[in-house]
Amino acid sequence: MVEIKESDLRVEYYRGSGPGGQHRNVTESCVRIRHLPTGIVVQACEHRSQARNRELALARLQQVLQRRQQRQKRRVASPVPKGEKERRLSDKKRVALKKRLRSTAGDE
Repeated sequence: MVEIKESDLRVEYYRGSGPGGQHRNVTESCVRIRHLPTGIVVQACEHRSQARNRELALARLQQVLQRRQQRQKRRVASPVPKGEKERRLSDKKRVALKKRLRSTAGDE
């Protein structure tokens, strides 16, 4: 669990747009939270309650920071299949033959 300091956050409240009626158009219930150290911005505007939207935005920020903190597993390369090796070799032989035929007998 990642700990988020209140001093690292900049919280903005704004009016939501879209469906929701008169109440949504006159209250600043939407929340935008900016995490200053990382520059990550999350927002929530689903509920009519500013407090619920703030909780939701903090939960989203928590998820993003946890995902960011996880280490990616190193990819282990799989062996090249036998058929693929044979196809590569035959392609190389075809190109070599084409180059050999380009040269004239007097070049040697």
